[in-house]
Amino acid sequence: MTKIKTTLFNVILFILAIITVIPFVWMLISSFAPNSEIVKIGGSFWPGQFTLNNYVNIQENFNFMRMFANSLFIAVTTTVIIIYTSALIGFVFAKFKFKGNNLLFSIVLSTMMIPWAVTIIPKYEMMMDFGWLNTYTSLIVPSMISAFGIFMFRQSISQISDEMLEAARVDGASDWFIFHKIILPMSRNTISSLAIFQFLWSWEDFLWPYLMINDQSKQLLPVGLRLFNGQYGTDYGGLFAATSISIIPVIIIYLIFQKQFIAGIQSGTGK
Repeated sequence: MTKIKTTLFNVILFILAIITVIPFVWMLISSFAPNSEIVKIGGSFWPGQFTLNNYVNIQENFNFMRMFANSLFIAVTTTVIIIYTSALIGFVFAKFKFKGNNLLFSIVLSTMMIPWAVTIIPKYEMMMDFGWLNTYTSLIVPSMISAFGIFMFRQSISQISDEMLEAARVDGASDWFIFHKIILPMSRNTISSLAIFQFLWSWEDFLWPYLMINDQSKQLLPVGLRLFNGQYGTDYGGLFAATSISIIPVIIIYLIFQKQFIAGIQSGTGK
């Protein structure tokens, strides 16, 4: 009976996976089709004519690789900074006992309840006052601290034995040494999980770069994809080609961190 349930469960998961993957497969196949084939009424899943012009045109007409490189720089930079600051602050909240610790941590968590859209106007005015409009500073600095990341690291680091840290202090290790040589290596699963989430959020962010960056040479990929929507029509072939390339970094990040990511989820579930 258990074997039948397991088999049925796997079949259901397989069907759901197929349903999820089919749109991406169709998009990838359509990226090699002329626009006329994509918009044709009654067209087939497989286009009648395959072409590489869509991939060639996105670079010639929209400077796609420049926007791709811009997005990659911002996503990697913000992800690395957030992982480090979240781990450091989470370490402080988890292992340093001081008056107001829980209250301050509660205030940090409460910021997760505030809708992001509410902060757009104040942040926009601050960027104007600082003279940071049309600079990458306006994209990086407001993203340096993540309440979600602090929460993840605080919960993870709390599971590390206090006796181990005290033994390191007895041996003469400073708090900075403990953080870099003990805490970070033992937080690989949390680092991997946050890296996947944060990279994906940064890579797909549209509204804030759209408000901050005016120079097309500095523009990020999510905003650049709007260029395929013209006044009288949409270049679906170019849009699908650009989107197909844009999901490659996300897939690579997941493949790199998937083992630690799954281990972190399983560990959190067990606890």
